[in-house]
Amino acid sequence: MDQDQTQHLQEHVRAAAAAATPLSLRGAGSKAFLGRAATGEPLDIGGHQGIVNYQPKELVVTARAGTSLDAIDAALAEHGQGLPFEPPRLGPGATLGGTIACGLSGPARPYAGAARDFVLGTRVLTGRAELMRFGGEVMKNVAGYDISRLMTGAMGTLGILLEVSLKVLPRPAAEQTQALDMKQAQAIAVMNAWAGRPLPVTATCWVDGRLLVRLSGAESSVAQAASQIGGETLPDAVEFWRDQIREHGHALFAGDAPLWRLSVPPATPPQTLPGLSPEATLVEWGGAQRWVHAHLDPSKVRDTISRVGGHATLFRGGIRTGAVFHPLPPALMRIHRSLKRAFDPQGLLNPGRLYPEL
Repeated sequence: MDQDQTQHLQEHVRAAAAAATPLSLRGAGSKAFLGRAATGEPLDIGGHQGIVNYQPKELVVTARAGTSLDAIDAALAEHGQGLPFEPPRLGPGATLGGTIACGLSGPARPYAGAARDFVLGTRVLTGRAELMRFGGEVMKNVAGYDISRLMTGAMGTLGILLEVSLKVLPRPAAEQTQALDMKQAQAIAVMNAWAGRPLPVTATCWVDGRLLVRLSGAESSVAQAASQIGGETLPDAVEFWRDQIREHGHALFAGDAPLWRLSVPPATPPQTLPGLSPEATLVEWGGAQRWVHAHLDPSKVRDTISRVGGHATLFRGGIRTGAVFHPLPPALMRIHRSLKRAFDPQGLLNPGRLYPEL
């Protein structure tokens, strides 16, 4: 249902600014677990819905922040198109605004691009209650700082996303997933070798002693690549990548222990974390993203991953009032704080959701 709540949201922020009342932004709540514990008066953005503009021939869609990803996918599917970065839902009713604010991407991220790579423009409500528009609805529209992409992953700390324009792409004509038995170290080496070859790879994952690779494109190129890679063809591959990997339905993601997301250079060998076997890991993104689900010492995890040039995020569970995201270097934190002051000088919007200093 189309519903423009811009005026209502602007009045709410204006009143909050006058009363110096912090606001906790909420869409569908599908990613409420992500980041530090929310504080402030709840502000519901989920009712700000509707696809504002969709031009299939121009490969661009613009929608309000509260529009569900399911509604956008349905509209795109009618024209054989989709969101190339495969945004995770991670809960019912996931919205476009929450998806872009969290900056999450799915299995295709290293091959198609990240969420921010497909953001063409945004309409934003700042902590000053000002309405601002950045970017546009075409690829070559940016002069100076690309503020739209800056909003991606900011988790609402810089402004309330009201509208987002995204580049979309045609869905592939054919897809096939091959599975090969091998250990983690070999799988990492193989995934990095594939990255240097002209193969139509659109997703990779190593888990439970098997390396899985998704091939997408023309039927002939997919068939040729599958014969080169070998292994066995995985049945129900669509459900595997969507339900088991993108939506964290695999058994490795289940349980009460904290879930760690480790981002490392793709060729990094398997890491030994205190109290955890290297094999108890799910590896994707060509080796660059690794998931572990266990009770671990946060400082030891971050020290281990920092030594190989990566960073660690306490993705789900654990203590949400402490450090959740990898600590920033002092110089980078100063830049973040300056941006926060520019867009939200009173610190009203999702205070502390990313870092206590923001």
